[in-house]
Formats: sequence, C-alpha cells, structure tokens
Amino acid sequence: MAGSIPDLNAEVRTGTGKGAARQARRDGMVPGIVYGGGSDPVAINIPFNVLLKKLKAGQFLSTLFNLKVEGHDDVRVICRNVQRDVVKDLPTHLDLLRLRRTTKIKLFIHVEFINEEEAPGIKKGGVLTIVRPEVELSVTAGDIPEKIIVDLTGVDVGDTITISSITLPKGTKPTIDRDFVIANMQAPSSLRSSGDDEDEAEAEDVATEETAEE
Repeated sequence: MAGSIPDLNAEVRTGTGKGAARQARRDGMVPGIVYGGGSDPVAINIPFNVLLKKLKAGQFLSTLFNLKVEGHDDVRVICRNVQRDVVKDLPTHLDLLRLRRTTKIKLFIHVEFINEEEAPGIKKGGVLTIVRPEVELSVTAGDIPEKIIVDLTGVDVGDTITISSITLPKGTKPTIDRDFVIANMQAPSSLRSSGDDEDEAEAEDVATEETAEE
C-alpha cells in the first residue's frame, strides 16, 4: 500500500446553508461537504490558498487524500466535484467522498524504472524516453500500490515498453483498454543525426536522378 497518501486538513463548518458558506469564503476558506462511507455528512472548510495550490498541482480529482478534521477520525477521501466561480474560475465549493477499504477507485500511480545498468540500449548510449511517468489504474482503496516497477534489463535501442509488458500490482488494472506506451529506448543523438543526414543525402540523390531523367 502507498506510504505517502497526502494529508488534507480541514475544519468543521459551523452553521449550514448559503449564509454560512458565504461567510466561510469571506474568511478565506472554501466550504465543502464530506459524505459516504456509511457515516453522516459533515460540513467542512478548507483554507483557500491550500486548496488552490493542490488544484494547480494537477490530478486533484484522482488523488487519494487523508482527511484530517479536528474532533474526527482521519478518513481517506477522494474529491468528486469542485465548483468554481464562473468568472474568476476559482474554487467555491468541493465534495469529498469517504472511501471504504473495499472501494474501487481510479488513481494515478508513479512509474519507477530499475536496472538501467542492465539495459543494452543504455550501454550503447541510447536515451530512455519516458512517455508516461504515471499511469492511471483502477485500484482498491485499502490496497493502493506505491508505484509501478519497470525492469529495464535487456531493453535495447529501438525497444518500446508498453503496459502489457509490465507486471502490475495484484488487484489493479489500467483504466485504458488499449496497449499504450510507457517508454521507449531511442538511439543516441549522434546516430539519429547521422541517419538524418543519410536520409537527406539519399533524398537529394533521388531528386538529382529525377531531374536528369527529365
């Protein structure tokens, strides 16, 4: 299970309705609601600057958080909706869903590459181009993998690593059905440049021959 689930700190919102929500915004907070998981909904406030920073970091709607609210047990949540101001596009409200350990969710999992020293392509000066540093997987909330491991042993220049060639953590599966690319081993830049020059020279020779024939 992942060992670095980020915390999301909040406080209980006193009062309900639009009046309490407007007051929260005046106080520099974003009102929200926590629901699901077999417990009653709880109205909360989250500091505006904290939430905005997390939104700008990306993938907020697919990140699992450890919600910490004073007076309540910590609980894992995932955001299901962020309402925004139609003019300023700034967050005005959010909905957080509590998760049971058996709940299936979609999360982006980090990809780690190992054994570069065992890759023939690296020894030849090849360049590992990472297409997807993270992969979205369907996982169980109580058993979230910390990372996906890609073993580069035997990977040579010209090889492509796809999702089907990776052993995924037990109980997980990609959210995309097709066999997409994770990374590839490209030829050294010197060889690519040489190849390009040869292609250009060949193209010029063909053009010259065609001109002579005319």
